[in-house]
Amino acid sequence: MENKQKTWIVTPVFEDVEAFTQLLQGLTGALGDGFYVVAVDDASVQHPLPSDILEKQAINGAIITLRRNVGHQQAIAIGLQHISTQLNPEDRVVIMDCDGEDRPESIPLLLQELNQDTFDVVVAARGLRTESKSFQIFYAVYKRLFRLLTGRAIGFGNFMALKPAAVQRLVAMRELATHTAATVLASKLRLGSCLVDRGTRYAGQSKMRLVGLVLHGFKALMVFAEDVLVRVGLACAAIASAAIAGALLAVILKTIGFATPGWFSLALGILMLTFIQTGALALITLMMTGLVRGSAFVSVPRYEELIDQVHTRP
Repeated sequence: MENKQKTWIVTPVFEDVEAFTQLLQGLTGALGDGFYVVAVDDASVQHPLPSDILEKQAINGAIITLRRNVGHQQAIAIGLQHISTQLNPEDRVVIMDCDGEDRPESIPLLLQELNQDTFDVVVAARGLRTESKSFQIFYAVYKRLFRLLTGRAIGFGNFMALKPAAVQRLVAMRELATHTAATVLASKLRLGSCLVDRGTRYAGQSKMRLVGLVLHGFKALMVFAEDVLVRVGLACAAIASAAIAGALLAVILKTIGFATPGWFSLALGILMLTFIQTGALALITLMMTGLVRGSAFVSVPRYEELIDQVHTRP
């Protein structure tokens, strides 16, 4: 087994036993018995993963139960850190959701692309989508806003395949617990993509509401906080410069007698308020940039402190 490639499947689970059971069946159909599943139960209360679910399905893997709910992204980070010391150089790691929207049938396509020496990570770029129109509109706006604020394009989620070296780098990055996809972008790993269709949910409804969706988008921006803050600061400086230029123009017009009564004081007041507000915002932005740079030296969180118990098979 030491010289045979093993595919590790890391998936977060929250109150989704039925979907996870169907995922195990789908993985068996797509990969046979050549995989090892690592399910991170994000402190489910109503429907926690049974400790014997892998035995019932005759599948090798581990069920990691957390002490408290930490969210989808940090659950993935915990799963990756848990396996990072167990990987062999020839192994492959796949991150996916358990709800069925990441199709097990797509995994061989990702792994085939990953076998090229030019890639460290291969992400699933979405082909046919099944979401509502409102979600697709929101996602399109989010991608454009992300590119505007960070200068980078993001068009993928958690579904991806990685080589062991890529996993080792990601678990050393404190941003991993914030947003997986954005951390992959920030890691400077060699990134490939594979076009795959999105599946439909195995069971139940999505637990991601509008507030959670917006927060998830903001977390991606937090990974590039320094870039975002610098761009916002430059925009504030540009607006402040325009306000100063406008104020000077107003003074000139007043001096040569082109200003109507009351117009000069109103225009100058508005422009000065604009200058003061953008100047204050620019100052706050510079302070925040310093804080972000300083926090870059904070140590990586010890995820094992959040693990309650681990059930493995075999």
